[in-house]
Amino acid sequence: MGQNPSIADEYKTITAMISLFCRERHQTGGKELCPSCAELLAYAKTRLDKCPFAADKPTCAACPVHCYRPGRRRQIQEVMRCAGPRMLRSHPILAIRHLLKKFKKPGALKP
Repeated sequence: MGQNPSIADEYKTITAMISLFCRERHQTGGKELCPSCAELLAYAKTRLDKCPFAADKPTCAACPVHCYRPGRRRQIQEVMRCAGPRMLRSHPILAIRHLLKKFKKPGALKP
């Protein structure tokens, strides 16, 4: 994961959100993700690696390019609806950074 700090923060945020979701919905105990959530996290990380905005990446909800397949997009929306409110309690810095990115306009597409 030797990319820019913005993408590294996105990795941390999506990992925390999926972990919270899995612990809450699938009662995994917080140690490991269930197979479905582990697969979703791997998919999300792959999509982040290919993000056309790189360092100027906005939140996915504010992004003009939807790079998730429709089924995966529904899954990640469910994760965010569940984990989003809980992030302030368990990961306040990541949550605040994510909330602030909602107001960020996407930059130019990387070549």
